Amino acid sequence: MGLFKRKSKLRKEYDEKLLSLMQHQKALWENSKVMEEIIVEEHPKLKAERKLAQAKYFYLFKEAKVRKIKGN
Repeated sequence: MGLFKRKSKLRKEYDEKLLSLMQHQKALWENSKVMEEIIVEEHPKLKAERKLAQAKYFYLFKEAKVRKIKGN
């Protein structure tokens, strides 16, 4: 029986890590969107950084959906 408690504890721990990583990645994505809007000249590097941050966030979002994690 101890094995199942450990598995549940590990799952909960990694779910919390995933949620915190999602929050951090969402902040990076929103920050890159704001930076892109502020800067007058369109720069391909900023656009690439924004798209990368967005892709990372949505990947984490899909992973949370697969793991059936409910956020706050």
